Amino acid sequence: MKKRLRAFSYAFAGLRTFFAETFHAKLHLVAALGVAGCGAWLGASATEWALLLLCIALVFLAEMINSSLEYLVDLAQANQHPLAKKAKDVAAAAVLMAAIFSVIIAAILFIPKL
Repeated sequence: MKKRLRAFSYAFAGLRTFFAETFHAKLHLVAALGVAGCGAWLGASATEWALLLLCIALVFLAEMINSSLEYLVDLAQANQHPLAKKAKDVAAAAVLMAAIFSVIIAAILFIPKL
């Protein structure tokens, strides 16, 4: 049981690290709060809230995986290497894709309500 509880402490430590050390985490948090505010203001339905929350989670998860990969690449390859750059660039592109599609979904949900 202690082992399982300790696993949660590691996850919360990861969240603290993510928000303390990653500028984009703070940026995504502001965007998520903005989306939540728009959802409340425009009266999003339960289904719309589910879609919005999935999009928010997707962007945060992509950014967390991107940050994790950057930490690992920096650990494994202190010097610049073309493959390290490719790994970081592709991970950053995953975040970009998640964000772009999330904005599209938010537009589909919010524009008709304006």
